[in-house]
Amino acid sequence: MSKRLLSVVAAALLLVTLSFAAGAEKKVVVKFFTGKVETVEWMNSLIKQFNKENPGIEVQQEYQRDASNVIKVKFASGDIPDITTVWDQGFADMGRYLDLSGETQWWSRVQPAVKELCTDLKSGKQYRIATNMTMAGLFYNTKIFSDLGLKEATTWEEFKSNLKTIKQKRPDVVPMFMGGKDSWMLGHLIEFMAHGVIKQQYGTMGSRKAFLNNEEAKLRFDAPDGPMETFAKRLLELKEEGLLNSDFLTATYDNQLEAFATGKAAVISQGMWALSGILERNKNMKDIGFCPYPPIVDGTKPVVLAAEDSAYLITAESKCKEEAKKFLDYLFRPENLKAYSEFLKAPCAFTDVSADWGPLKDEVAKALRSGVNIGFTTEAPSGFSGDDAGRMVQELYVGKYRTPADFAKAYKAAWDKAWKAANK
Repeated sequence: MSKRLLSVVAAALLLVTLSFAAGAEKKVVVKFFTGKVETVEWMNSLIKQFNKENPGIEVQQEYQRDASNVIKVKFASGDIPDITTVWDQGFADMGRYLDLSGETQWWSRVQPAVKELCTDLKSGKQYRIATNMTMAGLFYNTKIFSDLGLKEATTWEEFKSNLKTIKQKRPDVVPMFMGGKDSWMLGHLIEFMAHGVIKQQYGTMGSRKAFLNNEEAKLRFDAPDGPMETFAKRLLELKEEGLLNSDFLTATYDNQLEAFATGKAAVISQGMWALSGILERNKNMKDIGFCPYPPIVDGTKPVVLAAEDSAYLITAESKCKEEAKKFLDYLFRPENLKAYSEFLKAPCAFTDVSADWGPLKDEVAKALRSGVNIGFTTEAPSGFSGDDAGRMVQELYVGKYRTPADFAKAYKAAWDKAWKAANK
C-alpha cells in the first residue's frame, strides 16, 4: 500500500472515530435508581426499547436491595440519580425532588385517590407519580386451609389457632414463612401490623399527619400494651410456639416465594408485587387465597394495605430533567402501563388503562371489603427507613431486647432521634 493510500485510509478512520466520538458526546445518560427487585428485568426490556427509539438518550437502570439507605449515600456523595423509585420525606423537605404538580398530561389520567396519596402533606405538592395500586396482606394456601377446615382469622387467637393446627396436622409445612434476611419484609410487618393499629384508629389522613408531626399521644410507640409492645409480644409468641420457619433470619424473599409456590409454606406476608414471582415458580398454582392481617390488639379490626405502588420521582438536581420526563412519558403510555400491570399483577392507577392484572382480583376485592384499608407509612422520618425498622425486628428475634417493652422503648428512641434530626 502506498504512503498516499495509507494517509487517505488513516484520515478516513480518524473521521469515523471523530464521528462516533461526537455522537457519544451528544448522548444524554439518564440514571434510573430503583429498589424494586420484581420489576428489574421487565424494566430493562422497556429501557432497551426506549433507548433504541431515542438514540440521543441512554437510560441506565441500577438496582440496590437496600435502596432506601443507599440513596442517602448517593445524595451525600453527589452520585445523584435522575429518576428514582425511592421516596423519603426528609429529601422532599430538603427540596431534593422535582415538583411534578404541573405535569397535567400525567395527573389528568391518574385516579384522584392515588393523586391524594402521592401528595406531600407539608407542601401540598406532588413529587411522585404512582403507576399502580397495590395491596398487601396474607397469602395463604387455600387447599391446606380447606383440607384442615380452617377459615380466615378475624382475631389474633383465631390466627394463632390456624397456625397451630397446620403445625400439628401438616408437620411438613411451615405454618408462616418469613424471609427475615431481607429487612424490608420485617419492616412491612411493623408498617402493616403495628402501625396498622394507629392507621385504623385515625384514618389515612389523620395517621399520616400523626406520623409526619410525631404526635406522641396518637402514636403511643412506648406505651404499655401500645402498638409496638404488643407487636413484639405477638411476634415472640409465634417464635416460641414454633409457628415460624426455623431459618427466619437467613431466609430470603426468594426462599419465601419458593416455599409458598411449592406448598411448603401455608401462610406468607406479602403484597401483590409477589404474585408474579409465585406464578413464575409454579405457573399452575391455583390454591392462592388472600386475606387481611389479623388484629394484634384485641378489639381492633383486621387491616389490609391498599395504597399507591411503583411511584417514580425525578431529582431536583438532575442535569437532564427533560430527558427523564421523556422516559416517564414513554413508561406512561397506555400500552406500556397495561403490560406493566399485567406483569406486576397489580391494578393500574391510570384511568385510561384496562389491564387483566391477575387471578387474585376476586380474592383482593373480598379482602378489601373485610379489612380496614390502610396505606404505607410514607411520612416516616428520614434516617429511619423500613429497612432500619426491619433490622430492629431481627434484633428482637435474636433476643437483643430483654422484654417487648424494651423493644417498644428502643423503637420510639430510634424514631424520635431520626425525627428530631429531620426537623431541626
